[in-house]
Amino acid sequence: MEGRKIERGRLRGFVRRMAMECLCSGEQLRAADEIIRSPESAITKDCSASGYSSQNGEIEQYLDNGNIEEAELSLREGVCLNYEEARALLGRLEYQRGHVEAALRVFDGIDIPALVPKMKISIARKVDRRKTRSQWDSPPMPLHAVSLLMEAIYLKSRALHDLGKFKEAAQECRMILDIVEAAVPEGLPAGFGKDCKLNEIICKAVELLPELWKLGGFSLEAISSYRRSLLNNWNLDGETIARIQKEFAIFLLYSGCEARPPNLHSQLDGSFVPRNNMEEAILLLMILLRKFNLKRVERDPTIMHHLTFALSISGQLKPLAVQFEELLPGMLDKREWSYNVALCYLAEEDDSTALNLLKRILKSGDDSDNFKELLLASKACTERSAHTEGASYAQRAIANIQGGCEQLAGVADLLLGVNLSNQARCATSDTERASWQCEALEVLENAEKKMHGKDPRAMYSLSLENADQRKLDAAAFYAKKLVKLEAGSELRSWLLLARILSAQKQFADAETIIDAALDQTGKWSQGDLLRTKARIQAAQGQLRNAVETYTKLLAVIQLRTKSLSAGIFLAKGTKDDISLEIETWYDLALLYLRMSQWRDAEVCVSKIRTISPYSALAWHVEDLDRKHVPSLISTASVLREIGNRPLPSVRCFLTDALQLDRTNHAAWFNLGLLYKEEGGRSAAEAAECFQAAALLEETAPSR
Repeated sequence: MEGRKIERGRLRGFVRRMAMECLCSGEQLRAADEIIRSPESAITKDCSASGYSSQNGEIEQYLDNGNIEEAELSLREGVCLNYEEARALLGRLEYQRGHVEAALRVFDGIDIPALVPKMKISIARKVDRRKTRSQWDSPPMPLHAVSLLMEAIYLKSRALHDLGKFKEAAQECRMILDIVEAAVPEGLPAGFGKDCKLNEIICKAVELLPELWKLGGFSLEAISSYRRSLLNNWNLDGETIARIQKEFAIFLLYSGCEARPPNLHSQLDGSFVPRNNMEEAILLLMILLRKFNLKRVERDPTIMHHLTFALSISGQLKPLAVQFEELLPGMLDKREWSYNVALCYLAEEDDSTALNLLKRILKSGDDSDNFKELLLASKACTERSAHTEGASYAQRAIANIQGGCEQLAGVADLLLGVNLSNQARCATSDTERASWQCEALEVLENAEKKMHGKDPRAMYSLSLENADQRKLDAAAFYAKKLVKLEAGSELRSWLLLARILSAQKQFADAETIIDAALDQTGKWSQGDLLRTKARIQAAQGQLRNAVETYTKLLAVIQLRTKSLSAGIFLAKGTKDDISLEIETWYDLALLYLRMSQWRDAEVCVSKIRTISPYSALAWHVEDLDRKHVPSLISTASVLREIGNRPLPSVRCFLTDALQLDRTNHAAWFNLGLLYKEEGGRSAAEAAECFQAAALLEETAPSR
């Protein structure tokens, strides 16, 4: 081993001496050049006509293989190093020994711009000769010499990188790609440069360039370099292309830099062209996934994680579910696969599909292994108020909390409370309803305590449950804490507080809250706020002001509709515009009726029928929608007042209405009238109905 080190040191010393001899200046250099070019010189026997050594490829191979004796023998027998080759070889040796600054000084002595034309011609002729199989027109520079000089440029770029000069390093590295592109505009053919290191150097430069721009803080140049590396043919292998695609997608997702869309006019007509960074990143990640599925490159699970992030923040959860479903078996664990797909469908409000996927997991295995699946199943049930399994899933999760984490326990209690509240609304008996309401309130209070009053979801649910049970002081207390906790950032919290205040008949305060929310909300999201404000104004008898507010609301709806038709994307979570428009015309019609403006009311009704001819709001008196509470109450009222009084049918309509909305005071009032007409023992029930109607009307919010 020691002898090998001595031999390597002896060779490096010899090469260094030979290089320094070639680096001489003035008369010595000119004399050396004359000797090399002389026809009588023995050195020219193995040299090309241009003065570049044909043996350098051998020497480089010996050096790379560590064959010290053969390299030394080759150098001694055919020393044909010109000035640039000598500097390139000496610079490589200095860089390999870790002498970065010394290597950089050596590389700076090579006049690359003067050699670029010859390098371009040599590469171009090499490619043309491969195509035509012609041996004529030998290039002005052997390919081994081009390879050596390209390596010098690459190592100079690496040296500048090591010294922290990233911009200069990127400019040097870019020169390699510029030379190749100018020489071969259509790209390198397959197998080009396999007989030397040139192809390897080009591939390394293609990967290095965007990294250098990133390190220097030049995001736009990095994006341009990534696109250049993927859109041009550099004869890269599949794994290298996959690495570049992954790094580019990650940079597009997380760099925070928005670049212009790529210019893909050269692509086939009808192909997808990304419009922004996010779409470009998603396209790259989907291409990588397809390569994994076709087994062209090695699988990388992190690709799915990045794609999940990209599609999630884009609001494209259904396409994400499709990508999960197209994954080959083994890419993800079956449990993880089902859970992720269920998350996607739940976010897309397809609760049934999400719940069915989760049930597959919950059928097998112990509950202790299914904690997050139980929580998600309970969450899916909260979105379906008529579902009765949600409370059961939450209770199973609570029974299997591991580690005693209060936050997880709080989440489970929150889901249990919401599900119990939903069950109470659908209860068939007053006893069940009262029991579930009491339990829901207790569980939600426990959730709020376990989360130390810092979870907005628990605070909102607790305030809403108190409001539903007409415990308005407690509801207002939690709603105010909620708005403060969120710093007024959530629209639904403002609406909840305003409606609670209106239920307490504090209309002025409720309108002030709505105005404050309007100041902090964009015009496109003001629909529910304006509608609530109009109803508060109507409750105060300010009918003209209410009409004006409804007019503003209709203008907002029209603006949104035009924007959607123009292709402008609006964030999800906003109320359906068609439904909101129908309800707005309906409210406006009722206002005009109160103001005895019959023609205006008719116009409003005609607008509703234009949008939806069979809307229950337009045909309020007729029972066309079995779940529309005002229609049910109106139908019952009409039947009660007509002849023969079919009382069982009237009671059926009213009980159906109360089943859908237990807090509707009009339904309780009409039911009281029905019991009063029956007389006898029904008088006590009539009194209870009137009492409930009075209490509910007094505490009804302006919705």
